[in-house]
Amino acid sequence: MTEIYDLSNRFGYHPPSTGEVAADHQKVRETLYEAASTLNLMLPNGREKSLAITKLEEAMFFANAAIARNQ
Repeated sequence: MTEIYDLSNRFGYHPPSTGEVAADHQKVRETLYEAASTLNLMLPNGREKSLAITKLEEAMFFANAAIARNQ
C-alpha cells in the first residue's frame, strides 16, 4: 500500500505554537549537544566519530521535526 504524504506538512515551516513547544525544541538541542560534546571528547578522531556526531545531528533534526509537525 502506498502512503500519501502531505508535502506541505513535511516541507513547510512550523513555528512553535506555544512556549512549551519552544522549550521542547530547546531541550532536544541541549540533550543532543551534550551527547555530541561527550562523544567528541571521548572518541578518537576519525570516520566513526564523525558519523556518530552526524547521526546525533540527524536525530536532533528528526526529533525537532516530530515536535514541530505534530504540535
